[in-house]
Amino acid sequence: MNTHTVRLTSLAHGGGCGCKLAPSVLQQLLADQPAAAVYKQLLVGTETSDDAAVWQVDDNTCVIATTDFFMPMVDDPYDFGRIAATNAISDVYAMGGKPIMALAILGMPVDKIPVEMVREILKGGAAVCGTAGIPVAGGHSIDCPEPVYGLAVIGTCHPSQVRRNSEAKPGDVLILTKPVGVGIYSAAIKKSALPPAAYQEMIETTTTLNRIGAELGKDEGVHAVTDVTGFGVLGHALELARGSGLSVVLQAGDVPLLHEAAMLAENGFVTGASHRNWASYGHDVVLPADMPEWKRHLLSDPQTSGGLLVSCAEERAGSILQAIKAGGFPGARIIGKTEAGRPSVKVV
Repeated sequence: MNTHTVRLTSLAHGGGCGCKLAPSVLQQLLADQPAAAVYKQLLVGTETSDDAAVWQVDDNTCVIATTDFFMPMVDDPYDFGRIAATNAISDVYAMGGKPIMALAILGMPVDKIPVEMVREILKGGAAVCGTAGIPVAGGHSIDCPEPVYGLAVIGTCHPSQVRRNSEAKPGDVLILTKPVGVGIYSAAIKKSALPPAAYQEMIETTTTLNRIGAELGKDEGVHAVTDVTGFGVLGHALELARGSGLSVVLQAGDVPLLHEAAMLAENGFVTGASHRNWASYGHDVVLPADMPEWKRHLLSDPQTSGGLLVSCAEERAGSILQAIKAGGFPGARIIGKTEAGRPSVKVV
């Protein structure tokens, strides 16, 4: 076997963060899990659907722990490894921390995939970890029916720098740091319909580390942060709304998009996860009466290694947006606001 005879995406029933369980299914699975709040050092657990767990060690140090893995959304094994690693490390940045090490999670159909491809996946992941300045210090592998790769990541921060998804304040401005449309692009890849330039655009955004999150954690004007991944802009905005007890208003026309995302969505290149997302949380989202379905798919599109959704003080929004852009996210945009009201999302 050589690496050109196998399409990674053909070995998986889904790809990237589109593999995530629908929000409604996840809620059912976690409904009767024991509460973790009895541990006073556990600052962030499962109570608010946040991005990572946070454990306070002492007055100056918190440990951040997360894991993320999925099946391939691209056919190039090196790119797959890079995307999966970038996505996993993002959870630490989303909490306001810095990563310190990672462990690899690997499942491969050993009878269907050449060893060389698996090596390239691991190389891609290690390359991203090197860029983040952390080692891949170990891991675990299994023989698996579909290819799976990701990381468990450990990070640290000062307790004052922890940024939950549940501490937005009324009147906050919402900033999104990366463009949307990764799931739509991956649907086009499945059908060999994504132009080469669009593929490069997707690789660029999905392999850009969200390290700006560690700087945002130091800014008192930043109240809440989460990363936008498998549940789409609507789903993660709704998690922020529910956690903070607020209503979110999103300006659909201000949400940054990958260049071909609207055209592809209008032509039917959407994922099954986008449909599952909407079925799970659509009852808490108000859309304009005249919004076509393809535009809705842009907002429920599952992102893989997506951007950070930042809730910040209105008077600081301009300077924070400029700092984000200067930090390597030129496509960052203000996309909405929070206000008092029933936890929900209104799209205007």
